[in-house]
Amino acid sequence: MALTVGTHSGTFHADDVLAFALLRAFVDDEATVVRTRDPEVLDTCDVVVDVGGSYDPEARRFDHHQGTYRGPRSSAGMVLDWLESSGTVTADLAHHLRHRMVDYIDAVDTGREAPRVDVPCFARMVEAIGDGTDTAQDQQDAFLVAAGIGRILIDGLVAGHERVCEARAAVRRAMDEAVRDGRSVIFLDRYHPWKPVYFEYGGREHPTDFVLFPSEDATWKVVAIPPELGCFDQKRPLPASWAGKMREELEAATGIPGSVFCHKNRFIAVFSTKEGAIEALKREGLYAARPAAPAGCGSTPAA
Repeated sequence: MALTVGTHSGTFHADDVLAFALLRAFVDDEATVVRTRDPEVLDTCDVVVDVGGSYDPEARRFDHHQGTYRGPRSSAGMVLDWLESSGTVTADLAHHLRHRMVDYIDAVDTGREAPRVDVPCFARMVEAIGDGTDTAQDQQDAFLVAAGIGRILIDGLVAGHERVCEARAAVRRAMDEAVRDGRSVIFLDRYHPWKPVYFEYGGREHPTDFVLFPSEDATWKVVAIPPELGCFDQKRPLPASWAGKMREELEAATGIPGSVFCHKNRFIAVFSTKEGAIEALKREGLYAARPAAPAGCGSTPAA
């Protein structure tokens, strides 16, 4: 028997949509939604979100509108708290979902943050999907469309979190090996979402400047590491003589056959082999680790 989720009829918002999407993602993929304000109908539902005047996780009632609730959560945050406390979602994954999506939806729905009208965030997307719905059936159909998009986003965030978890051991090991070998370059045997892990493990002070890993087309990428997560600067940029060059021009600049491309902003270069990438860095004096701590974001990168 599919889980029945009750929520309010009429205009829907990001929090009730996301609450339902979370329940589909983690409790019952076949969950159905009943959109009503009739208390007798709501009483028959397995879970009720954003309506009903009650916050009672044990009874699976998640309404934040009643005067007795003083917390920061919307129905989406309430449902995620319940999923975490019940062990359905790990604390680490719950933190990731809050940081990347749910906290923002809570803040928007409770009036603590206003979404920008020119940014198509999830709250604005849900609003746009609901615009122009005139009948109850239109609203029901549109709600399910919005919830489907929410589910896609949740699944993507879960997959990304799983990749970060897998990356932790590989990236930490590569960071330690670079220090042991006196390299400024971290070697990865395949692409990992390395930046969050790198800075989680003290990357800002780590004596490395580049990450080298294979690409899906069998080339090798050298990526300049930023001084901090989210920054577009580099601890140490790739050489100015490489900037914006491709193939023959880049080969002439590096002296390495198989040099493929270097971005004009000097944060990434591509080589046909790992050995070629390493030799190119060595020739520029960029392979050995620097003892000096890197500058922060916005500072002049090290030469």
